[in-house]
Amino acid sequence: MTSEHLQSNVHLTRTLIRLGSILCLCSAFLLATGCATTEEIERSEKEYYDNARKALKSGNFLEATRELESLESRYPFGRYAEQAQLDLIYARYGSLDLEGSRAAADRFIRLHPSSENVDYAYYIRGIASYNMDIGLAAQWFPIDETSRDPGEMRRAFSDFSALLQRFPDSEYAPDARSRMVYIRNRLADYELHVTKYYIRREAYIAAVNRAKYIVDHFSDTPATEQALILMVELYQQLELPDKADDALVVLAANYPESEAFDANMKFNSNRVARQNRGLSELFNFSLFSED
Repeated sequence: MTSEHLQSNVHLTRTLIRLGSILCLCSAFLLATGCATTEEIERSEKEYYDNARKALKSGNFLEATRELESLESRYPFGRYAEQAQLDLIYARYGSLDLEGSRAAADRFIRLHPSSENVDYAYYIRGIASYNMDIGLAAQWFPIDETSRDPGEMRRAFSDFSALLQRFPDSEYAPDARSRMVYIRNRLADYELHVTKYYIRREAYIAAVNRAKYIVDHFSDTPATEQALILMVELYQQLELPDKADDALVVLAANYPESEAFDANMKFNSNRVARQNRGLSELFNFSLFSED
């Protein structure tokens, strides 16, 4: 074999190797594409949705969430897209992903403001915040809820308020109203807790301002009576007799049966003194008794 024939064979061999490599790559690509196509054919939009509904009915909220998220990512403008977004709110809530449920509700409200089911999104958004106020620790350990900042409750109140403003006749409106009553009481109790904290610190101006805030903004809550009693005492402590008398008139007019009055309707309360005594006893506690 001449050198020319040898070089020709070598060149042909290299060409065949290159072609073989290209064919292998093409085969691999076609195989992968074929698998993906097969998977998409096997998992139609309806099948994703049917699987999600089946998981929801059986209480498997994590599986339902996965199916709904997959459906939405693959068919964002499909026939079941809007319903899937609505179901995702409930699925995440059921799996205790409360923040995720809120986010899904926010998204549904933004994308479908005219939907006949948008009141449900407002409602569940409020319910999620309502339940987020009670953390894991509070569920397992006894914690005075009045001492915790009710930030999530404020957010829930705003959500329920938005629901009632837009959909006063919604089927979810009665429950939203009753929860708002509880939230107002909770917020007022927290303000009362802060008032007592300032009293223990002998920050009487801050305390009376907090008590007045309760009277001005939560007048229909049980905490109002205690706030008025504290206002009378605090104004007396601050040597502001006119303001103390004004608060006393309001207390007598609205709570004539208050425990702050004796049988002759004479104001007889020393709650501020008791709060201060509690702080004093805390600092004066001794392990050793005096002989």
